[in-house]
Parts: sequence; C-alpha cells; structure tokens
Amino acid sequence: MIRKFIVFTLIFNLTACAEIQQVVNQLPQTGGVITNTDIAAGLRQALDLGIDKQVTKLTQTDGFFKNELVKILLPEDLKKVDKALRGIGLSNLADEGLKVLNRAAEDAVKEATPIFVDAVKGITFADAKQILLGNDDAATQYLTGKTDAALYEKFNPVIKNSFSKVGADQIWSNLISKYNNMPFTNNVNPDLTDYVTKEALKGVYTMIAVEEKEIRTKLASRTTDLLKKVFALQD
Repeated sequence: MIRKFIVFTLIFNLTACAEIQQVVNQLPQTGGVITNTDIAAGLRQALDLGIDKQVTKLTQTDGFFKNELVKILLPEDLKKVDKALRGIGLSNLADEGLKVLNRAAEDAVKEATPIFVDAVKGITFADAKQILLGNDDAATQYLTGKTDAALYEKFNPVIKNSFSKVGADQIWSNLISKYNNMPFTNNVNPDLTDYVTKEALKGVYTMIAVEEKEIRTKLASRTTDLLKKVFALQD
C-alpha cells in the first residue's frame, strides 16, 4: 500500500512538473529580468522608429495632402471662404489654397524632425511598465502630453517660414482679400500659422502612433533585440 502511494505521488509530481514546465515554456523568453530602465529604453526606441519610418513619409510631396489620416482640411471659418470662391468660379484657386496648407506642413516637418528626435531622447517615463501595458498608442499619448506645448513653440516659427517658402502666405492673402471684398460677407482674418502648426503636430503624433501599434501587434515589426525583449511583456 505504501509502495503504491509512493508511486502515485511520483507520477503526480512528474505530471505537475510537466504542466508547469509547459506553462513556463509559453511565457515570453526575455533573457533575464527587465528593469524599468529597459522598458523606458524600449519605448523610446519604438517612438524613434515611428519618427524614422512614419514621420519621414510626411516630409515627402503629398505626405500630408494625400494621407487621409493626417490631411489638413480647412478650419471652419475658411470653409465659407472656400464655398464662396467656388461659387464665383474660382475653384482652382480654392483647390490651391488647400494644397499649400499641406505643403507648408510637409516642408515644416522636414525641417523640424530633429526637434522630435530630441524630444524623444529627453523624455522620462515615470511608470514605463504601466505605459507598456497600456493602449496601443500609450507611449505616443505620453509623448504628446509631455512635449506638445514645448514643441508648438519650436514648431510655430518653422511653419511660418514654410508658409513663405511654399507661397502659402501670398495665396491665402489673395484668397481672403477676394472673399473680404465680396458683398454681403463678414471679413475673416484667421491665424493660419497657428492652425497649421497644431494640425501638423497632430499629424506627426498620429503617424508615430501608427508605428507604435505596429510594434505592439506585429512581431515582425520588432526589429531589434530590445524591442523583442520589452514588448514580449505585453503580449
């Protein structure tokens, strides 16, 4: 009877160990303990990839204009300008007005990309693990909250310069002047530099979030050992 009990115990223990080992084998193989510092480094690397792979697309011709995720549309007070000008046969000029807003953003992002790179380098993650285990764009949202105001101050003069470079200032001065001279209209004088700055920043963060989601959801997008090690924790 004792012998049977011992045999049963051994079989039970071996079975339990096998089941435990199976569970362990299914856990992410991280190659050691991952610290908060490691996780923070992985999150920064993911954001850097977002800038390198996605934000650079915005700097190309039509990078904003033909990307429905980030295309800059007219603000509310200019929609009536657009409609009125089209109504008097100036559709081509109205089309050009919309295009140059996006051209200014494309040019500005090209000039300002180093600003975003520096912002990512300088960001500190108070609770990197919580961000890692958060939503698909948690790191991007954290970056936005920490850098949006400061980046606006740096980005705004770049946008202003880009307006002049692509001729957006002249085109919109002409458009608004034509509209303001029309009878029965209320004059408009929008701050287009402010508007495009905000929209361009929004577009940059949107594209960084695209890459973050790719890394979180697709193993093939984790192109470095650090990304594989860190993001295995959230799988």
